[in-house]
Amino acid sequence: MEPIVEFKNITMEFPGVRANDDVSLSIQKGEIFALVGENGAGKSTFLNLMTGVLQADSGKIERGETLRIGYYRQSGISFKPGQTVFDIVHDIAETVEASDGHSVSATTMLNRFLFPHETFNKRVDILSGGEKRRLYLLIVLMQNPNPLILDEPTAGLDPKGRDEILDQVKKLREETNMTVVLVSHSMEDVAKYVGRIIVMNQGEVMYDGTPKEVFSHYKELESVGLAAPQVTYIMNALADKGFDVGTDATTIEEATEEIFRVYQKR
Repeated sequence: MEPIVEFKNITMEFPGVRANDDVSLSIQKGEIFALVGENGAGKSTFLNLMTGVLQADSGKIERGETLRIGYYRQSGISFKPGQTVFDIVHDIAETVEASDGHSVSATTMLNRFLFPHETFNKRVDILSGGEKRRLYLLIVLMQNPNPLILDEPTAGLDPKGRDEILDQVKKLREETNMTVVLVSHSMEDVAKYVGRIIVMNQGEVMYDGTPKEVFSHYKELESVGLAAPQVTYIMNALADKGFDVGTDATTIEEATEEIFRVYQKR
């Protein structure tokens, strides 16, 4: 993989706050990583520096290519009452084609994102919360972003709704080699969908590694207001009670496989 952004000893200060403190790391093209940390940890500043919205006070940021940023914000967007799902997607498709010549069919995109045909002519103001989130994500993705920044995309959704959204992102990333940044407080989502976690704390990079590496420090994460997936606590509790289980499982599937392995040995 090649880096799309490299941070080299980046520092960014605001009055009374050092939001990023001597940060050095590379973001690779095509990777999907999570950016986590408590409020005020430096995540927003990191993203604004990464995308060029802010300029660092010191250090150097190198970009390997022109970034076409897609930003899925937690606050969402407002739709005009009375518009249908199809109308909105069709208008976006025309805008995209006019701006960069990329032709896309509204019907094709709606089908791809698993919108039932009976939803096409549904007014946007009567959509469910999950449907609105999926529509918003579709609008962002139609603009061919790289990187795609997802700010709490699954907040308030049930497990099925969370998987529907993140499965679509994962599939598209595999098809397009798009870089994805997931900002989330759901460690279950993080463990299941990303290959790398960057933990920010007081403007510094506290951890940068795979989910297994980062969540092995679950006690240290707790000390800065973060948590590991529930599976991590379950496996460590079993080990503390004398069961010969590995403790690095971060998903239900991995935990099930490990428990079954131990059961077969017994």
